[in-house]
Amino acid sequence: MSVERKLPQDFIWGFATASFQIEGSVDVDGRGKSIWDDFSRTPGKTLDGKNGDVATDSYRLWREDIALLKQYGIKAYRFSIAWSRIIPLGGRNDPVNPKGIKFYSDVIDELLRAGITPFVTLYHWDLPQELHNRYGGWLNKDEIVPDFVNYARICFQSFGDRVKHWLTLNEPWCVAVLGYGRGVFAPGRCSDRNRSAEGDSSTEPWIVAHNLILSHASAVKVYRDEFKPTQEGMIGITLNGDWEVPYDNSPENIAAAQQALDVAIGWYADPVYLGFYPYHMKKMLGDRLPDFSPEEWALVKGSSDFYGMNTYTTNLAKAGGEDEFQGLVDYTFTRADGTELGTQAHCAWLQTYPEGFRALLNYVWKRYKLPIYVTENGFAVKGEDSLPIEEAIKDHDRVEYFRGATDSLYKAMYEDGVDIRSYFPWSFLDNFEWADGYGTRFGVTYVDYQTQKRYPKESAKFLIKWFREHQEQPSGSATPPILTAQTTSVPEHLSLDSHSSATTATNSPSAKTAWRCPLKTNGNLACGHEIANHDKALVKQHFEWHLTQVGLAVRNGELELLDSSTPSKEKTGTTPPLERATATTPRPIRYAEKTTTPERAKTSTWKSIMRKLVM
Repeated sequence: MSVERKLPQDFIWGFATASFQIEGSVDVDGRGKSIWDDFSRTPGKTLDGKNGDVATDSYRLWREDIALLKQYGIKAYRFSIAWSRIIPLGGRNDPVNPKGIKFYSDVIDELLRAGITPFVTLYHWDLPQELHNRYGGWLNKDEIVPDFVNYARICFQSFGDRVKHWLTLNEPWCVAVLGYGRGVFAPGRCSDRNRSAEGDSSTEPWIVAHNLILSHASAVKVYRDEFKPTQEGMIGITLNGDWEVPYDNSPENIAAAQQALDVAIGWYADPVYLGFYPYHMKKMLGDRLPDFSPEEWALVKGSSDFYGMNTYTTNLAKAGGEDEFQGLVDYTFTRADGTELGTQAHCAWLQTYPEGFRALLNYVWKRYKLPIYVTENGFAVKGEDSLPIEEAIKDHDRVEYFRGATDSLYKAMYEDGVDIRSYFPWSFLDNFEWADGYGTRFGVTYVDYQTQKRYPKESAKFLIKWFREHQEQPSGSATPPILTAQTTSVPEHLSLDSHSSATTATNSPSAKTAWRCPLKTNGNLACGHEIANHDKALVKQHFEWHLTQVGLAVRNGELELLDSSTPSKEKTGTTPPLERATATTPRPIRYAEKTTTPERAKTSTWKSIMRKLVM
């Protein structure tokens, strides 16, 4: 496909995740509890009754996940750090956990080795439980601000030499409203005594928001004053907020749409970027809206280098609502003529409407006048969790969602002149979707939670292909392996089960009629892909496909990196890339070390090569 004008090479795109949603291993290597640990274990708090104790097991499987990201050919990965892995008890006078530091440091290093830029969120909703127990967590300004600043400073010190893109907070609206207003997210406080024994929905969300903004701004000041001059990174906040369309052209509904935007976005964005609260919020809340002192306003205004945007849908706004968290506006997807705005997702709050994404990008650009980093955007296919894997990975509705979103992004940039610097679809993996549990799937990669195997969905392939065609590529850039992989009746996957089929293949009923791949991936795990009738040509093709997935090729009788121009250190006098890599990186097999001549080594069959890689 030929595209007249392409996104620049430095446009950042990749996939996003969050620590509690994927890591699991909640009591491993010194991690302390977060507010989501016990909350998600409490009966009735998640739709399926499940918790985040295992999630996608990515604390154990992070190397395999990064290998899969590399197969996808993406250039950036947004993930969050779990505060309670770094400081298990959370406070500024509490001990730091070296194993937590090492884990994230290793993840960052591996990403960089894979050519993937780390884009790091400091806080994605998992407050250390001890801070909530000690002083009420986000309700206590005098304690939470210095504790968050201390945590942020430790992260800047530990990772800032390699991390150049920081987000302080993810979606503070959700923290305040869902955690302290509606009580559906941890810590689950609200005025509804059927839901929570504690909380005041009329006051606490506004107090929490006030303290979140101050914590963000204070952490940014520390970064700018102490770290940015040498680390030369950027830092900001990322805000959720969806586009609002008036239900009709009546003056009251036109006003309602703006009022909804004021609370959904302006509540945080106006103080941070403009230095004041929206008029509608001040009028609606009166003295329940905490104000900042002049010194605090000076700290808050301008405390983000960019606009971080998480957005998913568009609402039709009708005046006359009673929900303050929606600006006293009712939301609907049903037009006056009875038609729906778009395709319904699995979650009730989400429908497709790509025109709204473009409109929101324009609104934010014109109002706040800073580059926009889209840090989340995605779709949960209705009923996907109940489908067989072979059908679930053919996620047509999600493909159509991203087709519309990428088209809107492109047009906003090149027809409307909006300055957009990144796009992170949510999410890299199906994962623990907070109060929804595991039944709502947003991933572009299907996760079988019984085996923890990952299966690329069609949406992943669509996005990878779209950016391949619409973004300038470095000279000599190879096509991502997932776009060239052999198509089979069984979805290709990366086997992540340590008790994999390779150990039982000879005893399997299918072993008599089908060949099962015993090839090991990173982490000493096996593939398990089956080929009917032991077809040798297909087996050879499958092995060659594996080579491309790990970035290897057969050259001069050796397995070498695809991008290596110096096959052996004997020829160059320098250490080849593989020799500088970690022990988990596949190493060259050097036939020249045997008595066999290089010429004979070149004629080695795929069988002799693969014997070096299997079992």
